[in-house]
Amino acid sequence: MMFGTLPSGERVERFELTSGRLRAAVLSYGAVLQSLEVAGVDVVLGLDTLEDYLTRSRYFGAVVGRYGNRIANGSFTLDGVTYTLPRNNGPASLHGGVEGFDSKVWTVADAGDTSVTLTLTSPDGDQGYPGTLTASVTYTVDGDALRIDYTAETDAPTVLNLTNHSYFNLAGGGDVLGHELRIGAEHYLPVDDDKIPTGELAAVKGTPFDFTTPHAIGARLDGAYDHCFVLDGSGDMRVVEPVSGLTMEVTTTEPGVQFYAGGMLDGASTPYGPHAGFCLETQHFPDSPNRPEFPSTVLRPGERFTSTTTYRFPA
Repeated sequence: MMFGTLPSGERVERFELTSGRLRAAVLSYGAVLQSLEVAGVDVVLGLDTLEDYLTRSRYFGAVVGRYGNRIANGSFTLDGVTYTLPRNNGPASLHGGVEGFDSKVWTVADAGDTSVTLTLTSPDGDQGYPGTLTASVTYTVDGDALRIDYTAETDAPTVLNLTNHSYFNLAGGGDVLGHELRIGAEHYLPVDDDKIPTGELAAVKGTPFDFTTPHAIGARLDGAYDHCFVLDGSGDMRVVEPVSGLTMEVTTTEPGVQFYAGGMLDGASTPYGPHAGFCLETQHFPDSPNRPEFPSTVLRPGERFTSTTTYRFPA
């Protein structure tokens, strides 16, 4: 169904997916996960109108790229060539720049009752990135799970880091500081004042970043988390809303997850106030193009990028 029309005249479509206990809505604008109902409770922060997504969104539910998270000083060097990106987060380039994948209308490749596939072509030089990139994302609901599958290919060497930027609230309202979180990560990435990783993989043991056993999001650091965690094994995560007992289990093929507790939501520029939702952005590490010691985010012609993240809500 039609959701709205951009000032450019481009149409934005909305797709409803249903399976078991889950009901999801996906927009072609930004490949946004607008809502995700679990047994009648909408557990993601969404916006009501296209105008809101254009003017009041903090990447709510969007697929961000070409490079999710931050690249220091808005530049990187690949194969001896330095590329300059828009600096839209202090000195850093964030989530692909000023006009990232979150602000594009994706093409509908396939749509059904339980899944929708959206595609996007990002031309050579888009926001400073080299190579023409073709990307796809598929949302699938299956029983008690939502799965997000990403693929991408390029015609020239480039860097890529795709993720979904949904904010979750398993209570469907209020703040998330009481949600109990477990992250299967023995290490995290300390950051400088600009939230750029220092390069150290620091042990979480004995620090407020230790979520190897469940802790309430607001129990430490006043919930001021916006850090990448180095996932172990299957990259499993678990969140429990203690009042209702509603549980979300997350698995991913990615090596890291950016845990953001929503502290910069202000209730003015967006409809939601501080800590109205938390993000678990499964991804490669921030600033990897400038950190050869981090897992590589380079994609070359002939290679195919694939990534899968699953959100399960057991009864």
